[in-house]
Amino acid sequence: MTETTSQQPDAAAEPAKNITSTQRVFDAVRDLRELDQIATRDTVAELTGLKLTIVDDRLRALVDDGKLKRLLRGIYELVESYPEPRELSCTMLSDGWVKLELGDAMVRLTPTEARRAARALGGFAEDARVIESTKAHLFLATELAAVVEKQGREIKALKASLKADDRQGTLIA
Repeated sequence: MTETTSQQPDAAAEPAKNITSTQRVFDAVRDLRELDQIATRDTVAELTGLKLTIVDDRLRALVDDGKLKRLLRGIYELVESYPEPRELSCTMLSDGWVKLELGDAMVRLTPTEARRAARALGGFAEDARVIESTKAHLFLATELAAVVEKQGREIKALKASLKADDRQGTLIA
């Protein structure tokens, strides 16, 4: 006698099958950002296992939806989605206290606390500097790569035209 058992789908595995390619691409870009890595179309394709054509299409759709922005050709970044920044004020009082106001909240800090807060927040300033520097270097590298590629095409065309002229052919051989 053969016994038949009904197999129930694994509840934990079920959601993975329902994740769209768009969500997979978005998650890959988000994961790369958390690791401070650049999200290129190739890297996203590698992480998701999707074909480049699908990744390109999904990246384009996410840009159109305002969830990603295209920094350079083939390089993408998450669009920041924070609430509007609150007003910020820092006042150094004559008695040495520091009054920090953020929106409706106010904190009075001792000079030591203010220095500690400055050290703690200094990492954010350094992060911002590194991010801007990296973007500038990436932009420059992309521009230089385009120039080199263009010059390579021009050299190839010149060689082809010189080969067509038999008198010049011996000069480049």
